[in-house]
Amino acid sequence: MALFQTSFKSKALMMQTSVNILLPVGMNALDPTTAQNVTYERKTFPVLYLLHGATDDHSCWLRLSSIERYAEEKGIAVVMPNADFSAYVDMAHGNAYGTYIGEELPSFIESVFPVSTEPKDRFIAGLSMGGYGAFRFALNHPDRFAAAGSFSGALDMASRLQMENPFTVAFGENTDITGTNNDLLHLLRENKAASLPRLYQSCGTEDFLYEDNLTFKKVAEDSGVALTYSDGPGGHEWNFWDKEIKRFLDWI
Repeated sequence: MALFQTSFKSKALMMQTSVNILLPVGMNALDPTTAQNVTYERKTFPVLYLLHGATDDHSCWLRLSSIERYAEEKGIAVVMPNADFSAYVDMAHGNAYGTYIGEELPSFIESVFPVSTEPKDRFIAGLSMGGYGAFRFALNHPDRFAAAGSFSGALDMASRLQMENPFTVAFGENTDITGTNNDLLHLLRENKAASLPRLYQSCGTEDFLYEDNLTFKKVAEDSGVALTYSDGPGGHEWNFWDKEIKRFLDWI
């Protein structure tokens, strides 16, 4: 893969922001016996927007998983933005990360890098807070993505905020987001199942968000939403997420 580590001034955020981009160069470039014969041709790649969790940043997927190797094998570009502690929404006390990642970032990436502009080639996924963000973008803008993945996602955010609200800066002091476009369970019930992107959901059975994930799964099933679900041994940890991002790339 070719790794681009860049920053640009975002209109939505009104500041410079960092983003990492992986572009495939071909498996032959990785093999010493064939690397000398590699030629570079203009190509357009499918693209995955890959979101970090609440306590990480745009570098975590590169540092703590094998995403570079997995993406090269699949021939897919990967975009890893920074979103701070935003929950991927337009923050009540902060920046408009929902607008930035949902609208501005894809426009920037598609104008600068050789990635497809077709929704059928655009994917989004994330872990923990990023899993919530990925499903939030997919359910609010189902025409923009072919599929979305959540690994250990905070998928019942409305209920979680009633118990504790670490996301005051994102959602504000009013912790009731029930029935809004930030409530994933509401979006599942309201959206027509046939119009939604394909959804992939996974969570470790020892994860503190496991019950949230079971709730999301049940609401999806009751709403007739097609969902590929996976769980198994594991906590809120990179060993689990590394396996799941590979499974997600195989699945799409």
